[in-house]
Amino acid sequence: MNNWPEKLFDLIYIPKMDEKLNELADLAENENWEYQNTQDSHHLPILFNYLQYTYARLAQENKIAISDNGQCITFNTGLVTDKQEPIYAFADANRNQDSNAPWYFQRWRRRGEHEMIKFSHLPEMAHYFDDPSALVFDPRKELRENIEHIITENKERFPEPYKSMDDYRLLTYLKGAFDNTLERVKRNYKTAIPHFYRGRVQLLLPLCISNPSTADLAIVAEDHGSFYRLSTCLTLDMAYNNARQLARPDRDWLLP
Repeated sequence: MNNWPEKLFDLIYIPKMDEKLNELADLAENENWEYQNTQDSHHLPILFNYLQYTYARLAQENKIAISDNGQCITFNTGLVTDKQEPIYAFADANRNQDSNAPWYFQRWRRRGEHEMIKFSHLPEMAHYFDDPSALVFDPRKELRENIEHIITENKERFPEPYKSMDDYRLLTYLKGAFDNTLERVKRNYKTAIPHFYRGRVQLLLPLCISNPSTADLAIVAEDHGSFYRLSTCLTLDMAYNNARQLARPDRDWLLP
C-alpha cells in the first residue's frame, strides 16, 4: 500500500488551476460550482474544494492508481460526462522545479480514452459509508438541540439582522425556528441532506428564521444511535460544500 500525501497539491502539481477547473466543469455534467452567498478568492470554489476533499478520501482508501509502466498516476474524480462516462485526473512525472510535488497534472481523462489503457485497473470512486441508513433521517429518533451552544459558538455564521441581535432575543427567534424545522423533517424525512465530515456521515436540516420557505442556515444532526444531537450550524455555502462531497444535492432548500 502506498503512503499517499493527505493533500492533493502535495502529490500533483496543477499549473493554471483556474483553466483546469474550467476544463473539468465543461467536461462534466452541467452543474453550478459557484457560491451564492459568500465571496471566495478561489475560482469555482465548490469544485475547487470538491477535488481536494475527494482526493483526501481517495488517499485514505488507497484508490490512486499507478500505470503499469510506473510513469503515470490517476484517480477517479467521482464526476461523469453528460453520457455518464467517469472522469479521471491524469498526471505523469513532474520535471518542473516550481513544485516539489512528484507528479505533474496533464489533463482530465474520460474512462474510455486511449491514455487510460496504461492502467490495468482503474481506481473506483471514493466511498463514504457502509450503512445506507445513515443517509436517511429516522423520524422515530429523539432530536436534542443545544441552541445556546449554537449561538455562543457560531453566531458569526448567522445572516443579518440576527448576527447583530443580543443572545436572548436571538434565542427566542431560534426556538420557534427549531420547532418548525423538527416538524418539517418529521413530515418529510427527505428534507434531511447527508454530508460527510471528519470521517462520518451527518445530516443537514434547514433552519428557516425569517421565512418558512427559505433556509437561512443549515443545522447539523449527529446520529448518536437512539437520538440525533443538533449542536452546530453551517452557512448555506458551507453546507452545500460538505454535501456535494457525497452527491449533488437534489433538494428544495439547499442550492449552490
